[in-house]
Amino acid sequence: MTEIDTSRPHPARMYDWYLGGKDNYPVDEELGRQMLALEPRVPVMAKVNRAFMHRATRWLAGQGVRQFLDIGTGIPTEPNLHQVAQSVAPDARVVYCDNDPIVLAHAAALLRSAPEGITEYVQADVRDPAMILEGAGKVLDFDRPVALSLIALLHFITDEDGAHDLVARLLAELPSGSYLMMTHATSDFTPEESEAATAKLKAGGVTLALRSREEFTRFFDGLELVDPGVEVVHKWHPELGEPIPGQDDGVIPGYGAVARKP
Repeated sequence: MTEIDTSRPHPARMYDWYLGGKDNYPVDEELGRQMLALEPRVPVMAKVNRAFMHRATRWLAGQGVRQFLDIGTGIPTEPNLHQVAQSVAPDARVVYCDNDPIVLAHAAALLRSAPEGITEYVQADVRDPAMILEGAGKVLDFDRPVALSLIALLHFITDEDGAHDLVARLLAELPSGSYLMMTHATSDFTPEESEAATAKLKAGGVTLALRSREEFTRFFDGLELVDPGVEVVHKWHPELGEPIPGQDDGVIPGYGAVARKP
């Protein structure tokens, strides 16, 4: 097993800390507290992202999608994606992927599938789509539609690191009728706070590549956006889930969308 680096903060463990989890280290909490000093609503944003994933998964399963590839899974927080999908379709197959060894240490929680379905975990980095696809292909049938889930992930990958190429590479392996579900942080609403947060994270060794609405929408080029298109995260089909306390108390600086591959 890969050794867990506790000397540098990791986005998955910071996310866990924002959500009130216990699977993080002092270095994660320290940078997390610095983020809270800049934007006290970060925990609300984390929960809003999680809630979007629940709603989008529910919607996709309702459309007949039975296969999900969730990259940047993070540390398990119930309900996990497979629990939401299998509550609608017990035979759903879900492959999780993350690059943080601490997520691997909790993979058992991700693998508690309904008897009719399958869940699997792949230890890999989104920058290595070939490894992800090879691992996922052992569980998922790439001749049938797959929902690719990239929740709160791509804002950690710059254009220079090939963020758009990575998404295109993953989608290229998926057949017609597949979907991309995605959320992404933005500086559109809070430019000064976002600039300060980006600098703080960079000093802590975490890259943050905030994108505008237009830049986020580019990830969906060639796909058919599901109504209502690109939307502020908590406003995408709110009827499919419960509201997060505090989500309407100010701006949520992030976008979400789901789109179909024609």
